[in-house]
Amino acid sequence: MTTDALTEGSAATMHGGDVKFFRHSSVACHCEMEFSIFLPNEAESRKCPVLYWLSGLTCTAENFTTKAGAQRYAADHGLIIVAPDTSPRGDGVANDEGYDLGQGAGFYVNATQDPWSSHFHMYDYVVNELPAIVESNFPVDTGRQGIFGHSMGGHGALTIALKNPGRFKSVSAFSPIVAPTQCPWGHKALGAYLGDDRSAWEAHDATCLVRDAEERLPILVDQGDADDFLEEQLKPHLLQEACKQVGHPLELRMQPGYDHSYYFIASFVGDHIAHHARAFA
Repeated sequence: MTTDALTEGSAATMHGGDVKFFRHSSVACHCEMEFSIFLPNEAESRKCPVLYWLSGLTCTAENFTTKAGAQRYAADHGLIIVAPDTSPRGDGVANDEGYDLGQGAGFYVNATQDPWSSHFHMYDYVVNELPAIVESNFPVDTGRQGIFGHSMGGHGALTIALKNPGRFKSVSAFSPIVAPTQCPWGHKALGAYLGDDRSAWEAHDATCLVRDAEERLPILVDQGDADDFLEEQLKPHLLQEACKQVGHPLELRMQPGYDHSYYFIASFVGDHIAHHARAFA
């Protein structure tokens, strides 16, 4: 393992493996970025499949790593999990007073508008830079990769998988923003980052991308029916309708009584990791 370009932060042993945090200088985002990685015991002797987790609004690399309890299930299946931060950060990085724009709210797109275009290139970071760093430093089986996420990160996971056919063996999401072109969160973020051209927005909308997807990668979505954001922001029925129109495989599970929190994620993350593990078999 070579970690010359990485600065290791905190680390802990967990479920027979290791959770570690790293910082590095990002070429895509022009600032320091942080990610966590869970390395199961098997990673000491062989290459392992890798899951990339994308978190939601306001989150850092820590939220999923410390709250979801995913490492237990990843250890059972011998999977590596990588969880990056949700945006560029720092004193020289543009920000906004709202929680749903700027630092903590990168939306996994490449911003083209000022002042965001200097640093907010989260699409390039997740699709290109971060995997290259992970593959150079850790025992990853590049032929078995999956991606999943929550809320804004669910949007990121779905759109990145759909835009990169053949790259991932599996995709899933919790409470994803499935149609950012049709909800307030998306209007604010995509308008700020990409400008007024709605066709540019559609390139990052799962309900639009699924229509012409080159690969019909099965999608698993869990959504709580007590989620405060369900009707205004998330609208999973729009993804269901889009998938039905083109025959794209989707398993949408409406979970009674569950909200938008990590309590919800922790309750079903084992199912999601099993979904990915089956695709890696």
